[in-house]
Amino acid sequence: MKFNIAMLPGDGVGPEVAAEAVKVLEAVGKRFSHDFALHYGDIGGIAIDKYGVALTKETLQECAKSNAVLLGAVGGPKWDDPRANVRPEDGLLGLRKGLRLFANLRPVKVLPVLIDSTNLKPAVIQGVDLIVVRELTGGLYFGRPKRQWQTAMGRKAVDTMAYSEKEIERIIRVGFELARVRRRKLVSVDKANVLESSRLWRQIAIELSQDYPDVELQHMLVDACAMRLIQRPADFDVIVTENMFGDILTDEASMLAGSMGMLPSASLAGIPQEGQKTCGMYEPIHGSAPRRAGQNIANPIAMILSAAMMLRYSLGLAQGAEAIEKAVNDVLEQGYRTYDIMDEGKTKVGTREMGDLVAGRVD
Repeated sequence: MKFNIAMLPGDGVGPEVAAEAVKVLEAVGKRFSHDFALHYGDIGGIAIDKYGVALTKETLQECAKSNAVLLGAVGGPKWDDPRANVRPEDGLLGLRKGLRLFANLRPVKVLPVLIDSTNLKPAVIQGVDLIVVRELTGGLYFGRPKRQWQTAMGRKAVDTMAYSEKEIERIIRVGFELARVRRRKLVSVDKANVLESSRLWRQIAIELSQDYPDVELQHMLVDACAMRLIQRPADFDVIVTENMFGDILTDEASMLAGSMGMLPSASLAGIPQEGQKTCGMYEPIHGSAPRRAGQNIANPIAMILSAAMMLRYSLGLAQGAEAIEKAVNDVLEQGYRTYDIMDEGKTKVGTREMGDLVAGRVD
């Protein structure tokens, strides 16, 4: 079976980790007789340098007609000028909006083999298996007005956190649906003691809970959630929250698994029902890490596991996804580590070597 995949390697270590995901996909294709046709494009800083924009119309069109999008990473100090009119992250926002990808799923699972590779006590992180559902196309990142201006008293700036009932309802439903097939516990995170948008968020969560009597709903303020993720992370099953809160909480939660280099993500237009597929963009949660680019040291596992999520949600290839996940675990069980998860007595490998090892286990 043939699948068309838009491949956007991006900036920094993006092309390096993307290349390892391609190796693993080729191994999956060989083992299960699938044909993955990759269509390469530019996004982020490299696109700004070439075309003056972070995402061209042509690249967006290519992504829209593909079965899924695989993204490396974007950004770097070269494009970090706060006065710049165009930023690499504009490409991400444009893809999310253009493909209507409103739900970002970030699973955080602590593998037993890595339980001693984090900065937290093993007893705290043992059994952690949670997923954060982040709203992607609303809130501060997209609200209007959004501008900076000069006044007689100095410079001012404004960002607007705005949410509609429809935007809130659809993302909270994703949270409920995921919880229903997991441990049936949903934590809705807001800042309802301060923000009007959060008060609406909480009202709608309560209303929707009537449709999901089999799921336990708990409300939690975002600051309390940030503390609980460190104190008792194993308590969580599914967390659903708005755009900025989700952005911050998922970076924090990545440390539970030892490194950002371990965690994949999926940006979807909804959760597919059994036997269905959905449009999606898949990327590691880490950034472009420009200081590590070109050194063959970046951890490609998050990118590889993002490809596994792509197989599961957008291509309907659960068997291939499971083969990748098992291969990653097997390689780690054998003691191979990249620098970010290195531990005493283990074998240190580079980006390419880790990709070769995982692809070899798949094949």
